[in-house]
Amino acid sequence: MQIIDLRSDTVTLPTLEMMNAINAAILGDDVYVEDSSTIELERLAAKIMGKDSALLVSSGTMGNLISCLVHSQRGTEVIMGHKSHTFLYESGGISAYGGIHSHQLKNNYDGTIDIDMIKGAIRIDDVHFPISSLICIENTHNKCHGFPLQLEYINSVCDIAHENNIKVHMDGARLFNACVALDQPADKITENVDSVTFCLSKGLASPIGSIICGNADFIAEARRLRKSLGGGMRQTGIISAAGIISLNSMRTRLKDDHDNAKYLANGLHKLSGIELDTNLVPTNIIFFNFNHSKISSTELVKYMESNGIIFSDYNGKHCRLVLHHGISRDDVEKVIDVFNKLLS
Repeated sequence: MQIIDLRSDTVTLPTLEMMNAINAAILGDDVYVEDSSTIELERLAAKIMGKDSALLVSSGTMGNLISCLVHSQRGTEVIMGHKSHTFLYESGGISAYGGIHSHQLKNNYDGTIDIDMIKGAIRIDDVHFPISSLICIENTHNKCHGFPLQLEYINSVCDIAHENNIKVHMDGARLFNACVALDQPADKITENVDSVTFCLSKGLASPIGSIICGNADFIAEARRLRKSLGGGMRQTGIISAAGIISLNSMRTRLKDDHDNAKYLANGLHKLSGIELDTNLVPTNIIFFNFNHSKISSTELVKYMESNGIIFSDYNGKHCRLVLHHGISRDDVEKVIDVFNKLLS
């Protein structure tokens, strides 16, 4: 039975072009900065982001952790949203490994944090308080319907931070989805942030890897920290060869995922038990609440799985479906049809 996996865009598989590139990659030792494919990937990433330098890391979680450790000394404080990936899903790494305090502020439905709240969260110089060292923003925002952050908002956050001698890090795991949604190049979106991470292994379909970008001094320190965290890999060309294909060939096709997400949302939102606002599907992520008089969320998930369709179910009623390279329009039609058979 064919499986239609809507749990996450992390389940994407590499393309044939990627597999061929991996097989043909000329390998060297990346700890010695001798892997030519990785050097090429990092230079390409830095150019796309408009930054001096870039560094390959194993995951977005590692990229965010390293970025926070570079920007923040022990005992300082990072301002972030209460629904941010770094706060919710990265095992408390900045506290565990960096001794860094997190200051969570309420995320709005679109992933933003009220500017006045950010201003109010910046600590005054007082021995009772940790020093505010960093503001982290997420773009697109995973838990907030996959919303992209508007340029005006990003630049306002950066202005406030830099006026107070604070750095800004962007968790851009799905940054290229934001580029497509906003019709803006990556370097325009990241122009004023001090560092950014993005994933190769989500919508861009590489099997492994994320990239950190920033200025040369930042990346030099990030490279040192990557090694100390056990992230100094050797013949990384087998990762980077796929990553180069991702950046050169896979960015523009993300619009297909956005179109499929909107199409799927439009096909589901009127069905019995599904509470889904189609205006809250700006990119490739769909959230809906399930409240049915005769069918539980658990039963829904089991029924769909028995028909080869799997997706995430949070807290018994809150469901997430993510569109990606592995999902075609025909797959979306099948998903709608199976939901219809159960609920219409």
